[in-house]
Amino acid sequence: MSAPPVRIGLVGYGKGGRLFHAPLIEHAEGCELGGVVVRSPERRAALAADLPGVPVAGSLAELADAGVDAVVVTTPLDSHVPLVREAIDLGLPVVCDKPFARDAAAARETVLAAERAGVLLTVYQNRRWDADYRTVREVVAAGTLGEVLHVESRMEQPPQPEGLPVTGGGALLDLGSHAVDQALHLFGPVRSVYAELTMAPGVDGVDAGFFVALRHDGGVTSHVTGNWARQGDVGSRFRVDGAAATLVVPDDDGQTAPLMAGRTPRSEGAAWGTVPESRWGAVHRGGVAVPVPSQRGDWSAFYTGLARAVRGDGPPPVDPWDAVSCLAVLEAARASAARGQVVAPAAGRPG
Repeated sequence: MSAPPVRIGLVGYGKGGRLFHAPLIEHAEGCELGGVVVRSPERRAALAADLPGVPVAGSLAELADAGVDAVVVTTPLDSHVPLVREAIDLGLPVVCDKPFARDAAAARETVLAAERAGVLLTVYQNRRWDADYRTVREVVAAGTLGEVLHVESRMEQPPQPEGLPVTGGGALLDLGSHAVDQALHLFGPVRSVYAELTMAPGVDGVDAGFFVALRHDGGVTSHVTGNWARQGDVGSRFRVDGAAATLVVPDDDGQTAPLMAGRTPRSEGAAWGTVPESRWGAVHRGGVAVPVPSQRGDWSAFYTGLARAVRGDGPPPVDPWDAVSCLAVLEAARASAARGQVVAPAAGRPG
């Protein structure tokens, strides 16, 4: 007899909750959407239209009383830590959207609070389930490239109709939380950081783009580029240079665009997250390019992993200490850009 689905509550039904969480929770194996905390009449109406019958709550405590098994915080950045701490106090397993916090210190204290309370905490690093990143990870793990020496990663997007999301802490904190997490997940801790920031025109103190050079403890160098409003060709998504060969992956799997257009894993079925052969990457060796079949992207796999973790059948899909380490690197990057110097990041996990 199969286990009942894990009932996941959602805190917030703005762009993130509505487009990038609710459809994936609904699709994920072993999960169901158990309720949404939403206060504005407009968003309550949107929820009723999108997902008739899903319970509405006015607070996290009300959601807990409704019997959800876990909650997801997908609200503006400055509310992340207070809401996660509230969920911890309620004893509810909790997912925090990225960026986890504005700084590593706040993130570190929050993870420690969850550990003291014995409450599961994880962070929504969904881009670990991109087709492009999963393809890179598989090729690197297979040893096809030989010893990896240097990586270039670009996470860029064209200008959005609504303009720059200035309340999210800037491109370094927003896109960098994904791009740096991928680099750390692939090649491990970082011992030095050099960064340059491009500031948003007409918006004080908000960066619209970044370049970050990471020297990993294992010797790999990662060059990570991000931009909120890149015009024209953005270049290859990944380039990985090894001692024996180079892997080039042209672009990502495009899960963002269909979600923003109202398409979902449920509506697209087996086509979701697939990459046509014309967009596959290739391994280049001796002047010959050999295509590499793309892995399939599937952000809903994060929630399938969450359901297992809530049941006690596995670890959280993302170790929250990984998010602390990522924020420490991003803080070092901001300091490096301000000083024009190479900076060593603070430690993430204590001890």
